Parts: sequence; structure tokens; C-alpha cells
Amino acid sequence: MTTVLIADDQPMQRLGFSMLLESQDDMTVVAEASNGTEAIRLVDRHHPDVVLMDIRMPGLDGIEATRRIVTTGARTRILIVTTFDLDEYAYEGLRAGASGFLVKDAQPEELLAGIRAVASGDAVVAPSLTRRLLDAYIHHLPQPAAEAAPPEEDPRLSSLTEREREILTVVGQGWTNTEIAERLHLAESTVKTHIGRILAKTGARDRVQAVILAYDTQLVTPA
Repeated sequence: MTTVLIADDQPMQRLGFSMLLESQDDMTVVAEASNGTEAIRLVDRHHPDVVLMDIRMPGLDGIEATRRIVTTGARTRILIVTTFDLDEYAYEGLRAGASGFLVKDAQPEELLAGIRAVASGDAVVAPSLTRRLLDAYIHHLPQPAAEAAPPEEDPRLSSLTEREREILTVVGQGWTNTEIAERLHLAESTVKTHIGRILAKTGARDRVQAVILAYDTQLVTPA
């Protein structure tokens, strides 16, 4: 049974989500929150598997609430549900530790599949859409100052093998596991093993966070 907390300031939106989730045999809603502060408190109380997190809420918004929940080390995963598929806040939500995002007009089966994916440790955002999102909002990141010498390598990359570094780079470029397997002449199971090791060594929570890591360490630059 996947336990879900719904965080949204619109009562009708919470009711709609709740009715949909409770209609499933493998899901149950353990609590509802109308703002970020309440969401943090209820996560601490109920330890849900997944939080459906709205971004725009009064008081503490969904991005900061996501950041604080992730920082506690809780096993709860965050699925941001936003109004627009390229909402200017979605990128910051992913950086804050969310495992993905969906738009509020997604089909019910898409939302249910997204919750199940996040609960199992996968990322909801498709690799190609992740790349498009990051490219669109990369200009919000501070640009490094020009230096005479190249910057030191990020310590998160130091334990990666050359093959793992190569795979992290193409993951950041939006390649799917199937594409990686075909283009690098590997079995898809081998690709999955490499990605699992990359996540473990770098501390990335999921594929979305691995893509962000690839950007942050400049293995990948915006198109």
C-alpha cells in the first residue's frame, strides 16, 4: 500500500486527488495539507511514501517545503504537481530534491503512474523533458566567474569510473536507458547497474537528481 500526503491550498483540488487515489486498491491518503508548513509537520507525523506537492501555496511554498523535507533525510519522496509543464519554479523544485513533476491537467492514469513510479524510486519526468526543462531555466543559475585556471573537479565525480562518468554525461543529455544501451553497445541491464552505482556514489536520489548533477558539475552544458 502506497501512502500519500496531498499538499495543495485548493480544497477542491485536494478532494479530487483524494477521491482518485482512494479509488485505487494500492493507495491511500494519510493526510492533507493546505500549505508548506503544514505539509512538513504532517510528513513528520505520518511518514508517507509520497507527497503530492503544489508549488504556489500561502506562507511556506512547495519548493521550500520540499527542500526542508528532503533535508531531514526522510524516505518520503516528493512529486511536484504544477500548473504549467515549464513552470519557472519547477526547476528549483527538482533542485530542492523533488523526484519529478506533473501538470495538474494530466490524465488520471498519468498521475497514478507517476505516484507509483516515485514511490518505487524512479523519476517521473522523462529524460528528454528533463533536459528541455533544464535548458529552459539554466539561465537562472549563477554563472561561474572567469578564472585563469580551470576549476577543481567536483568531489562527487571523483569516485566514478570512466564508464560511469560517460553514462552520467549521456544521462544528462537526455538519453534513455535503451538509447544508452544501443549507442554504447551495452546490455540494458548493465546500463541500469551503472546508473544504480552512479546514484549510490554521488548521493543522487534518482535520475532527475543525476541530470542536475551533470549540469552542476559541467559534464553537460545547455544546448
